[in-house]
Amino acid sequence: MKDKDQALRRGPKEKRKTISYAKWGYIFLIPFFVVYLIFTLYPQLLTFGYSFVKYYRVGRAWVGPEFCGLQNYIDIFTPAEGGTILVFKYLWNTIVLWLICAVPQFVVSLLLAVIFTSSRLKIKGQGFFKTVFYMPNVIMASAFGLLFMQLFSNVGPINSILVHSGMLDQPYNFLGKTVSMRTLIGVINYLMWFGNTTLMLMAGIQSIDDSIFESARIDGSGAFHTFRTITMPLLKPIFLYVLITSMIGGIQMYDVPHIMTGGNGRPDETSFTLVMYLGRVIGANNYGRAGAISVILFIFTAILSFFIFRSITKDNTD
Repeated sequence: MKDKDQALRRGPKEKRKTISYAKWGYIFLIPFFVVYLIFTLYPQLLTFGYSFVKYYRVGRAWVGPEFCGLQNYIDIFTPAEGGTILVFKYLWNTIVLWLICAVPQFVVSLLLAVIFTSSRLKIKGQGFFKTVFYMPNVIMASAFGLLFMQLFSNVGPINSILVHSGMLDQPYNFLGKTVSMRTLIGVINYLMWFGNTTLMLMAGIQSIDDSIFESARIDGSGAFHTFRTITMPLLKPIFLYVLITSMIGGIQMYDVPHIMTGGNGRPDETSFTLVMYLGRVIGANNYGRAGAISVILFIFTAILSFFIFRSITKDNTD
């Protein structure tokens, strides 16, 4: 009874000494929200607002901002000369360039991730290989672009080797053909990003309990059957994350095709991406139309992300 009375007398004092860690957690989050509101949310809202106004420069005179409703969107989807809707043309170019990079990227990255995380193979020196795989990711896209331009130019070493070896009678115009230009852009993006994808998939596989794979081996499951029935289903969340982020990066592709094509998407704008189109409109100081293109870019990205998410998770939602 005496101890109880002492605890009751001591309770209010102890309560005053306690620290509200939840409060400090919210306080530490304030800088993030301030930066987000100023540098992310506000520009996004401003861009969305610009998409509904006329705001461009003619000579040294500015027109607007003047509300014009959906006129910017109508202008973007109005067919150009020849009946082509440019925004769809550039979107198709962007998707093609991303697929050229993404298909080999995911095949090779998934294969490497399975090999280097296999408990059967027990490959040593994984830290070294992880560094080698990731190293191209830290090289600037401009350096890759300039390197490949020099290698595959008409007077570059690749053409010199092909001509002197007798494989070609004259230099091949790698930078002037649609297939070769798109392939080079895809190869550069593949080299830059396959290491990051490999490390992400390796981390996802290593998070799977080894006892599951051990049980499969005891039951006589082969390597391919184990991969199809155990590895991929359990790896699906990580794979889905990597695939969607890769798609978002592909839709926003700009630096490599801009450098490789000199900013004009040569030949015949077949390598001209949607973000390069946005850059052209911004360069023309047409901020209203640029805002509309940005909104369209966001909508396209959201639709493609939703389609990929639904197609991969369809079995789980049925």
